[in-house]
Amino acid sequence: MPTAAPAARPTGQSSGRPANPIVVIPARMASVRLPGKPLADILGAPMIVHVLRRAMEAEIGPVVVACAEPEIARAVESAGGTAVLTRPDHPSGSDRIFEAVQLIDPEGRHDAVVNVQGDLPTIEPETVRAAFAPLADPEVDIATLVAEITREEERTNPNVVKAVLELPMGSRQGRALYFTRATAPTGDGPLYHHIGLYAYRRAALERFVSLPPSVLEQRERLEQLRALSNGMRIDAAVVDAVPLGVDTPADLERACALLSRRQAG
Repeated sequence: MPTAAPAARPTGQSSGRPANPIVVIPARMASVRLPGKPLADILGAPMIVHVLRRAMEAEIGPVVVACAEPEIARAVESAGGTAVLTRPDHPSGSDRIFEAVQLIDPEGRHDAVVNVQGDLPTIEPETVRAAFAPLADPEVDIATLVAEITREEERTNPNVVKAVLELPMGSRQGRALYFTRATAPTGDGPLYHHIGLYAYRRAALERFVSLPPSVLEQRERLEQLRALSNGMRIDAAVVDAVPLGVDTPADLERACALLSRRQAG
């Protein structure tokens, strides 16, 4: 884990919309169901290169791939991208992106970090931009995404993480009060599928990785609960659909088909 960071500014005293964000894509070769998946071929290019392209198309800021292994860095650089090699033993993507940002920007010029997962080759650039948008509110420390659950089986599936939001009627952004694998909240109304893209204020990321895991984080196996347990504010933007995450050979085939159709259209 990174060394403990100085205390960040208290929640509610942020400086408004970040002026100089950076996008960081964590990637590592270890995967139980799809070994070496960052380099899995999709229409002639490694998956990580497709994610890099989607992140660049979002036009939020410079894009860097935070690699656990040199072969990922070589693939990214061969495609004209920027990569930084990080420690292979990080327990989470948040720790990996923090190390990467410290390495490439020790002076702290970038005031926000958008974390795009490295297994989302079909993600729309608009979705990446949506993950950054809630940071326009100066009260928000961390931004993320949700999509309304439309399939009945997902409501009770513990692998589908639900975000409990305070979401005003008609709004597309709300404050996250909790995240859970249970079916929540009860009563009439929509349930929201949490999507694991995050945008952090730089100080919020620094504080987050310095905190020990919380009790509820360990119980639910959800890292974002560490932030809520320590008084940090997370807001979520609502998007229309959950992007395809590639975890299995079948997912890889779906991603190839989706991108092939886009290129043909």
